[in-house]
Order: sequence, then structure tokens, then C-alpha cells
Amino acid sequence: MTPFENPVLDAIIKEMPENVKKIEGMREILLANLAMLGEIPAPTFKEELRIKLLLDRFTELGLSKTSVDEAGNGVAVIEGSGGEKNLMLVAHADTIVPDTVNHTYTITPEEVIGPGVGDNSLGLAVLASLPYLLEKIDYKPVNNIILMAGTKSLGRGNLEGLRFFLENSKLPVNYGVCVEGVRLGRLSHTSIGMLRGDITCRIPEAYDWSRFGSSSAILTLNEVINKINDIRLPKRPKSSVIMGSIEGGNSYNTITTYARLKFEIRSESAELTREIADRIEEITTEVTSGHSETVELDIFARRDPGGIPFSHPLVRSTRRIIESLGVEPRLAPSTSELAAFIDKGIPAVTLGITDGVRAGDDKESIYIEPVYKGLAQLIATIKAIDGGVCE
Repeated sequence: MTPFENPVLDAIIKEMPENVKKIEGMREILLANLAMLGEIPAPTFKEELRIKLLLDRFTELGLSKTSVDEAGNGVAVIEGSGGEKNLMLVAHADTIVPDTVNHTYTITPEEVIGPGVGDNSLGLAVLASLPYLLEKIDYKPVNNIILMAGTKSLGRGNLEGLRFFLENSKLPVNYGVCVEGVRLGRLSHTSIGMLRGDITCRIPEAYDWSRFGSSSAILTLNEVINKINDIRLPKRPKSSVIMGSIEGGNSYNTITTYARLKFEIRSESAELTREIADRIEEITTEVTSGHSETVELDIFARRDPGGIPFSHPLVRSTRRIIESLGVEPRLAPSTSELAAFIDKGIPAVTLGITDGVRAGDDKESIYIEPVYKGLAQLIATIKAIDGGVCE
């Protein structure tokens, strides 16, 4: 046998076209779960109502081991027939969408439209539907499958929910699969180094506003941005500084007293990530020293680079599964839940379920048709892990 040949995996792949057809017949269940979960607002730190509904769905499907842990995670277990290992499927329950936004979803024959639908309401709907799907394709796992809706994942949450579970659970996790709504073909098995933070500029209340040409927090923040842009980044290891959002001011004729930049440092090197962060800290100190404004740096999320190699049986198997669907695997590092598994030395991958458009917009949309392949891919990955293919 070549490294890519395995009779158990071959049998799993052979079943996939039939499973796609079976999953197509479960469209209404999946879309109902997607609408019910997605229409509940769940910004980071406010996921309770969404978690409650998900656990209700688990109970309705006959799962007896359901719970909410101290971090607010929603957890259920599909018990295996006697295996000693635990595969964990996790989807983050929170979204970047504020609870002030209208969360009503629109379902057409081709797509589902609504805020956060791809990131990550669909991921949660997959967890809610999975016990039903496994039953309908008549698959009973040998090992336990832990289903978890993770809280406090995004932004300042810094993967707190999943990190808490992996640190404190009495169930040892042997493999992890992170379920993301988009994009089909996504296969992440490594995490890049990352630092995420805010730079805020404030003008003190005692500032002398009588001076013509008075200062502005926006102008000072712009000076910081220009200096960050001047940082010379090497071609290797690959590194970047992403300036994701700028906010400040509220009118045409009022000098801005507060401005904030949201940014992220990414690098293949943990050392270089820290060096860039140190340089940005120097910049904020330098700018503060030359102005009456206060410029503050707040780093609140970190990831270390790492992961399993391209040749790992879990990656090899998942690549074959994706390719068998006629989909090109999209191999790219991740900064999401995968990083928490990597920190614990747990083999894990991130998979996407479908394709979509307008990510992060109130009219975010996912396509329904590719979902069937995405679910067949996920189930095949579960069966491969459960069948010992990924050892």
C-alpha cells in the first residue's frame, strides 16, 4: 500500500456519494436548526440563550450526557459502543455581530441569508443535527464523540471556553475537529503565531481647546498607523500586521477626543511576532512622548505557531476525503479553535462546511447545496478517526 491507501478509508470514501443523497433528504432538519440557533444573538460573552437552545435540541435527540460547564460551554456526548477514545467536535457559539442587529434569517431554495450565518451559526446547526444524521445513515461510533459549543472564542474571548474545557475536563480528548460554516474545502492543521490588540488614543479633559488648530485623537492615531506601516517585515518567515478596524469621532465639527485601532500581528515565527509587538509598543510610547494625548497599547489575545505535519494520518485522510468530493483542499493556517488543541498537543483539524458571500455583513449568506458535501466530509472524517485510520 502507498501512504494514501487504506482499506478502511477506501470503504468510507466509497460510501460518501450515498451519504450525500441521504443528507439531502435531511435538509429541513438542518435548516430549522440553523434558523432557530442563528436568530438568537450571541456576541462574545453573551452566548447563554443560544447554548440553552442547543442543549434542548440535544436532549430532544436522546443525548443524556448534556451539560453547561463553568465557562458556559454547551457540551453533549454521543456515547460509543465501547472504545476508550474521545473525539471532540467544537463550533464556536459566539459571533462578531452585536445583539442590537436584527437577526432574522431569510431562507431561499439556494441560500440562507442573515448575520453570522456562516460564522458560525451553521457550525452550531451542524452540531445540533449530527446525532440525527448519524442515526439516519445507521452509524454507531465505537468511541465517544464530544459535541461542544464553545463560548468566549472570538476577540477578547481569546478561546477561553475551549481552553477551559481542555484544561479541566475529566474526558481526555484524543482528536479534535473544529467545525466552521465556511468555506468548503478548508483544511487547517497548523496555527500561525498571532497577537491581537487595540491601540487607543485619548485627549485629556484638561486639554487647552482655545488653541487654534487643536489636536485630534484621529490625527495622533494616524501618526501611529504611519509608523507601523514603516516597520520592515521580512519575506521569510511570512509576517504581516493587519489593521482591521478604526473608530472614533461622531460629528463633522467636533474635535475627536477618542480613537481606537484594532489590529492583529501574524507570523510563522513566535519570536518575530513578539519582536513586532515590541516595536509597536515602542511606537505608542514614542508618539505619547511627543503629544499631550495618551496612546495606549492593549494586547489581549495570543497564539503560538504549531500544529500537526502535512504528513500526519489525520491530514492525509482528510485531504483524500475532501478530494473525493471533487473539492480542492484549501490548506491554510488558522488562528481559531485549532490553536487551543495545538497548545495541548492534541491532533486536530479545522473543516469548512459550505461556501458563502458577504462575510461579516448583515446580509451574510451561505449556499445550501454545498452543505450536503460538507456534512458528508465531516461524517467521513469522524468515521476515519473512529476507525483508527488516523492513528
